[in-house]
Amino acid sequence: MTREDIISLLGDSWEQIRILMSETLHTDVELLRQVNENIIDHSGKLLRPLVSLLTAKALGSVNGDSIKLSVAAEILHNATLIHDDVADESRERRGLPTLMSTLGPSSAVLVGDFWLAKAVELIYDTECYNGVSRFFSKTLTDLAEGEMLQLEKSMSGNTSEEDYFKIIFCKTASLFRASCLAGAVSVGADEKSMKAAEDYGTALGIAFQIKDDILDYAGDEQLGKPVGVDLKERKITLPLLGAMKHSSRESEMREMVRNIASNEQYCTEVHNFVMANGGIEYASDVLDQYIRKAVSALEIYPDSKEKKALEEIARYNAYRRV
Repeated sequence: MTREDIISLLGDSWEQIRILMSETLHTDVELLRQVNENIIDHSGKLLRPLVSLLTAKALGSVNGDSIKLSVAAEILHNATLIHDDVADESRERRGLPTLMSTLGPSSAVLVGDFWLAKAVELIYDTECYNGVSRFFSKTLTDLAEGEMLQLEKSMSGNTSEEDYFKIIFCKTASLFRASCLAGAVSVGADEKSMKAAEDYGTALGIAFQIKDDILDYAGDEQLGKPVGVDLKERKITLPLLGAMKHSSRESEMREMVRNIASNEQYCTEVHNFVMANGGIEYASDVLDQYIRKAVSALEIYPDSKEKKALEEIARYNAYRRV
């Protein structure tokens, strides 16, 4: 099942996502309007609204709240990316200069705040607001805590596997979880279906981030996935944690990561260490576990093309290259 096949299942709902996103972010401030349009034009795969709408359709009928909450999830996601780029001092994202690099950190934060406020407005403007406000609020807390924990660990270099999973839950999986829960709530799903949506979204988000972290070591730059970005930002992720697990060079590797900003050759040394000590294989095994968790969470869903699409999206993490 291709992405086009999956999107075709959603019919007009998918086009409504793009329309509502543009309407929600409309502004009379010319500079902000131009910035917003540029972000929308380069907003990636829209994976969070995709899984949110598929969840809604797998468990009921997509409605106005389903559309609004799906858009809110995507707007919130982009707001966090803008803020993350400032926190990480990132100069490039998706092959393009970041707002941080073109407008400066202060202006980028303001744009991120605008997007965040618009996401909250959409959530408030739903009939099921009382059912979704709690977990969206928790997601905002998780996103902030995850970013701060990652910053703390990048300075100390003592990231443990437990730290790693807390960071990727907070920064990535929490919003996938909220997106799927929002889809379920919007159609009045029962408690068992809600729990399944929560478990699927959490496992999918963790699998998605593990795959991204694998690609940071084993990606293909010709396909648009830059390699070594995490290391340059002093992030210790699962491939390196796996490679260090049974190595006598753990302290040496951590020291290299801590000092990588002033010693660029350490990037190559750490990369080679990961590749030679089973780091990719270790992370890939854990990735497979979370893919299986995501798929098994959907077992209670009624059989449908939407359920199959959600399964395919989870399995796609095993072989995607970007």
